[in-house]
Amino acid sequence: MNLLLSVAFAVLAGLMMTRVVKKLGLPDVTAYLVAGVLIGPYALGQLNLPVGFHTLEAVEGLNLMSDVALGFIAFAIGNEFRLSALKKTGKQATIVGIVQGLVAALFVDAALIGLHFILGDKLPISSAITLGAIATATAPAATLMVVRQYKAKGKLTDILLPVVALDDAVGLVVFAVSFGVARALGSGAIDLVSVLVNPALEIALSLVLGAVMGEILTQMEKLFNSNSNRLSMTIVFVLLTVAISKAEFHIGRVTIGFSSLLVCMMLGTIFCNRCILSGDLMEKADAWTAPLYVLFFVISGAELELDVFADLSVVGIGLVYILFRSLGKYVGAYGSCKTTGCDEKVTKYLGVTLLPQAGVALGMCLMVGELGSYEGRLIRNIVLFSVLVYELIGPTLTKWALTKAGDIQPKSHEVVNRRQMKTIKAIEEREVHKNS
Repeated sequence: MNLLLSVAFAVLAGLMMTRVVKKLGLPDVTAYLVAGVLIGPYALGQLNLPVGFHTLEAVEGLNLMSDVALGFIAFAIGNEFRLSALKKTGKQATIVGIVQGLVAALFVDAALIGLHFILGDKLPISSAITLGAIATATAPAATLMVVRQYKAKGKLTDILLPVVALDDAVGLVVFAVSFGVARALGSGAIDLVSVLVNPALEIALSLVLGAVMGEILTQMEKLFNSNSNRLSMTIVFVLLTVAISKAEFHIGRVTIGFSSLLVCMMLGTIFCNRCILSGDLMEKADAWTAPLYVLFFVISGAELELDVFADLSVVGIGLVYILFRSLGKYVGAYGSCKTTGCDEKVTKYLGVTLLPQAGVALGMCLMVGELGSYEGRLIRNIVLFSVLVYELIGPTLTKWALTKAGDIQPKSHEVVNRRQMKTIKAIEEREVHKNS
């Protein structure tokens, strides 16, 4: 009962908060995150009421929902890799996706290593290098939700979603190499297996698994004529793919594992290119998963640890991290877009849309405990601080950039008037029904 109450209250809180932020012109994603903070352990949870999340452990109890939601988000992003679209933007998206991630890592590395010489052991070089690697990661979920909410279409949107998708693979490689170097600074020896072999295997195996599951799904869809059955099969395969991608095996020092984001992206990519009905099925799946996305972002907001503000050193380092990561993302995107001949508006505004950071970055933080308790806690708190800032302002900046680029069009007076007339007509019909 408590679990169901938590889920229902979380979704309700997120939906009601959209009515508040709508007046401020903010995206729904921001409303969901704010709602999560308000019903989380640091706000409503302090009152010990029957609703809300009293502890972080209670929030983590819903991580299964978050994993499933991320799977569907990645599956939807796979739809952006249709061959017809990649012929236009594939080369540009690949170059921009790699360059912007590497430049962000270099900017953060340079800034934090410089800060190390001021703060000394408060910010070890190994921590600075690790944070530089984490800076590559961009959260695809918030970006996709803004695009969906405002029905963004245009040159910026066409390249944005593939870049965000590629960012996960770039982040995995950069993090593996940088984290291996960071550990070597402590132990004096570089483990080539963990630095090179494991991340390469994870990416390759994730793509292979996703491709196999996508082909099987395509063939399975042919067995049904009913759209409802096809939709059910699609949903089942996303759930099945998320479950399989959680498997992990060890052969000596080699780890056989998968990135659920990459696996589900490849599932969506193969499915949308191989199944002629994929467009309609993906659209129906998006409608089915709408409440799941609301729950995902409310949980994300509830997981944000507000007590990181109590440590001024974390706040200071976090501000430097946020500033130089943002500069790196913008400069990397701007330079690579300019080099590859992207549209002027894409070149100018793409970097602004790449700032949101969440799940992948926090996942990387789970490994940093190997550097020691102090460094592990320091890195996690800095990333949590940045996630809090980025997730609250990132969607708004993405909306602004897409609007300035012309990908989000203001609603015409005709559409607004039509909606108002429908509302008035519904009220009149209800009054007639009451009177009769």
